[in-house]
Amino acid sequence: MSLNLHLLRLFAAVARTGSFSRAADLLHISQPAISKGVRDFELQVGCRLLDRTPKGVRPTREGAALARHAETLFAAERAAEDELQALRNLDSGSLRIGASTTIATYMIPEYLGVFHRAFPGIDLHVVSANTSDIAALMLGHEIEIALVEGPVEDENLISEAWRTDVMVLIAAPDHRFAAAAGAIDVRLLNDEILIVREPGSGTREVVAQALAAHRVEPQRTLEIGSTEAIKQAVAAGVGVAIVSVATIDDQVKLGKLKVIPIKGVHIERTLWQLKSPGRLDVPAAVAFEGIIRERKGAKTAPRTPATKARRTDPAPTQRHARS
Repeated sequence: MSLNLHLLRLFAAVARTGSFSRAADLLHISQPAISKGVRDFELQVGCRLLDRTPKGVRPTREGAALARHAETLFAAERAAEDELQALRNLDSGSLRIGASTTIATYMIPEYLGVFHRAFPGIDLHVVSANTSDIAALMLGHEIEIALVEGPVEDENLISEAWRTDVMVLIAAPDHRFAAAAGAIDVRLLNDEILIVREPGSGTREVVAQALAAHRVEPQRTLEIGSTEAIKQAVAAGVGVAIVSVATIDDQVKLGKLKVIPIKGVHIERTLWQLKSPGRLDVPAAVAFEGIIRERKGAKTAPRTPATKARRTDPAPTQRHARS
């Protein structure tokens, strides 16, 4: 059986909006045409796809399964349209960029400015999420550029080294570490509240691996889902944290935070670009990649083949609120 794609589009619109009238408005056709199309489609597939209720419509189990496939199909269609448009020129079109929150907040803005000045006709869309979510978006072809804080082990993605980033220990100016004459012993962290990011964050994984290498495991941790909130908690004396040096410049200059050196410990991580093998890069993505790799001030690491690391489970649930 071959599905009628026109009828599938009508059904998907109703399933997405939960209303025949809203679907009709969305597709700019009449409501009777939508209703007839869905009835014809249900006859074609041989089962009921929507339950009609006083509050609207909702997909049946079969309808929900088909709706998921429909969204994937039409997302691919939109991607094809975007690629064809972008292949014609760099005067118009869009570029969708996904980045871990630390990268999106503190590193990407400079590059966005350079790109916008060079290609003002390209609409830029930036999604900020944690590493696992960005990987899922790249797998779903929902973004063209993916920059994350940790490599992702997935046969459908390649992790290429982009640049390096230094991680430092921070504390409040009145913390006992701030009064130390020099670098502290890393084992002192065992007795501190260490403020960490949420599971799935590249930052959290790097910090955990670095401390484990020195057999350090703080007895108490506090999980906070954003670097900004972590810095505020540290400044308030709640605990200490290890964060990217790129995130703390303003607070250190204002005297709200202090960088604490650790004896014999230097934490440097690689930031990564995720790519989908065999996927055609649109010119806008190629141009942006050239900027992020060649822009002065970016400490670039050599490209490497796919790197094996602990697998992350892509589950994009909060794309704009977490890092």
